[in-house]
Amino acid sequence: MSDQQAPEQHGVVADGAGDVAAHSQAVGARFWVATAVGWIVIAIGLRGIVQHRIDTRPGELARFVIGGALIHDLILAPLVLLVGLAVARLVGGRLRTPVQVGAVISATVALFAYPVVRAFGLATNNPTSLPHDYATNLAIVLVAVWLAVGVSVIVTRIRRT
Repeated sequence: MSDQQAPEQHGVVADGAGDVAAHSQAVGARFWVATAVGWIVIAIGLRGIVQHRIDTRPGELARFVIGGALIHDLILAPLVLLVGLAVARLVGGRLRTPVQVGAVISATVALFAYPVVRAFGLATNNPTSLPHDYATNLAIVLVAVWLAVGVSVIVTRIRRT
């Protein structure tokens, strides 16, 4: 078969150009539908924030969202890259994967818990809005994660011997 001939599929010669065009149109249509739905959901959320401004505190929410984006881009992303590089260089062999898993889980849990540890949702007129000691609970979860990493390393070493 020469380079200029199209492959046969089930006895029919397919050129592939029509398939690619149809696929591009389908993907394009799905993209625009999803985009429209996404903007509608965003508009509904913004409407709710404004309508319930006593509870949502739009100024504080905007500061939190914008601050979160800046903290992510300027601090967290470079920190994750540096930690990843350090783990890759300092931790070798079979220990690398458990340490990476522990670091990813720890970072995810800490990032998720950050707003409640800092009491961003605390309402002075509702003492039950944040009823727990979230910093202690975060520490307990992180200890549990690293204990699991340690157990994983120990079990892996025992199995290998």
